[in-house]
Amino acid sequence: MKGLPPFAQHFILHWGEMGARWGINRTVAQIQALLFISETPLNAEEICERLGVARSNVSNSLKELQNWGIAKVVHLPGDRRDHFESIRDVHELFRVIAAERKRREIDPTLVRLRACAKEAGATDDPADAYAKEQLESLLGFFELVSEFYEKMNRLPTKSAVHAIRMGDKIAKSIVSLVK
Repeated sequence: MKGLPPFAQHFILHWGEMGARWGINRTVAQIQALLFISETPLNAEEICERLGVARSNVSNSLKELQNWGIAKVVHLPGDRRDHFESIRDVHELFRVIAAERKRREIDPTLVRLRACAKEAGATDDPADAYAKEQLESLLGFFELVSEFYEKMNRLPTKSAVHAIRMGDKIAKSIVSLVK
């Protein structure tokens, strides 16, 4: 990784590995990491040079990052090339990622679970009772998580961060109420 200090290289490599584990293309994650730690917007050639990645791969990855809403095109005075930057605020970055993952993963799963639960509700076969219960339980969990996400997403960022920091206090309060 040309021109990057070791700590930046380690971060970018790790972020790429984590991206792959999360189901995101490694190069997409590495480019996002590079943009995130870059003080100034970078053009595609600079990204290619710093990461040692093919231009076509960089172009496709930048489109994906823009589709996710976590990178945007920036125009610099006197330079006709497109430059790119990542969302700078950590909290906003993770809000956008969470919203996109919910839209791509949770929402379609909820639709499918609701359809499966409806279909299961139409059968009276006692042999299907356990599977129906499991589906309803899973659907209930996904709906609960989705509702929680929606409530947290409506909070201003500062309030959401405060709620997260209060996690232990909230958990202890809930445990004492349930006892």
